[in-house]
Amino acid sequence: MGVTDVLSKKAGVIYGDDVYKLFKYCQQHKFAIPAINVTSSSTVVAALEAARDKKSPIVLQTSQGGAAYFAGKGVDNKDQKASIAGAIAAAHYIRAIAPAYGVPVVLHTDHCAKKLLPWLDGMLDADEAWFKLHGEPLWSSHMIDLSEEDVDYNIETTAKYLERAAPMKQWLEMEIGITGGEEDGVNNEDVDNNSLYTQPEDILNIHNRLSKVSPFFSIAAGFGNVHGVYKPGNVKLHPELLSKHQQHVKAAIKASDDKPVFFVFHGGSGSSKEEFKEAISYGVVKVNLDTDLQWAYLLGIRDYVLNKKDYIMTQVGNPDGADKPNKKFYDPRVWVREGEKTMSTRVQEALVDFNAAGQL
Repeated sequence: MGVTDVLSKKAGVIYGDDVYKLFKYCQQHKFAIPAINVTSSSTVVAALEAARDKKSPIVLQTSQGGAAYFAGKGVDNKDQKASIAGAIAAAHYIRAIAPAYGVPVVLHTDHCAKKLLPWLDGMLDADEAWFKLHGEPLWSSHMIDLSEEDVDYNIETTAKYLERAAPMKQWLEMEIGITGGEEDGVNNEDVDNNSLYTQPEDILNIHNRLSKVSPFFSIAAGFGNVHGVYKPGNVKLHPELLSKHQQHVKAAIKASDDKPVFFVFHGGSGSSKEEFKEAISYGVVKVNLDTDLQWAYLLGIRDYVLNKKDYIMTQVGNPDGADKPNKKFYDPRVWVREGEKTMSTRVQEALVDFNAAGQL
């Protein structure tokens, strides 16, 4: 028995009950799904190829900046117009191409801070329009990140957005506590280290408030996470805190489930395999990966350019002859593909590390 045995839709973008069943299956079988930040059709293809080859579900997500890039850097992003248009374009592209890879895909958006809420509002408008036509939202899920704000404001505002998403059975991810480092304009590089650890009481308050609205939500709790890559020892992760959160919530709500909370691991690049496995054992169902994958994508292109330097300096003429054409070397389909291959290899590594490989 595998993941697809519990899902109504076996390949392509899933939503609603299928997302819930997928994440619960993750908890029961102790694996997590890498969430891949995509910025182009090329990075989408690299991630889908890895999921297909490793027989795993995958999460594909766009950040606000990534969505704007998907629209094109030449598009004005006033009032989040480029980010909204780019996110919609990415969503339609992924919906169109994902079934060809034969794997279930959670279509997600990443880190919407308070100042970016117009972006989320615009995407929810598109969700509701798609739902009216097709009976499901355009995206499987969104993330609202109000971790920089007052806790009460964070919880209540998140609840209001979940109320909007709930009729569509759409998943909502939220963040409590602070993830260190910097990502997409949210800079927490100078925060006090104690702020990087979420308290059990906050997790319980979130669960109590949001579960009144919908069961379709997950929590990115801080346990020392930091965006980006740092030298070993500079990041003090304490995944055991997630176990304490689960125990606290279970006791308070008298749950029979040992893992009543769906957790998300942010700031995963550079973490050890042991830290990933421990966090996953405590109910983490999704691990965000971005920085490592940016590096992996570059490697293939960098190495190609360095190795083929003498073949890409001119359109005609190379070490094989002064009249030899170079089109087959400088064709973007050649060198972009090299980046796809190295990124795909890194995604496959993550699928193995998180025990997601072979789960279909």
